Amino acid sequence: MEKLEEQIAHLTRTVEELSDVVARQEAEIATLNRRVFMLMQREGEREAQGSGGVMLGDERPPHY
Repeated sequence: MEKLEEQIAHLTRTVEELSDVVARQEAEIATLNRRVFMLMQREGEREAQGSGGVMLGDERPPHY
């Protein structure tokens, strides 16, 4: 019986630790999603203004 109680205590502690990890990851994912959304908006605005400045594949830089 004592061995089962020890196992339950260990499993309970492990579940609590994993729950904390998941909660931290959820907060971090939410922050990263907000940042990606902001970057996408900023890039959309930049493209709308026509100042993208993105070089494609084989294009030479202007100083050549």
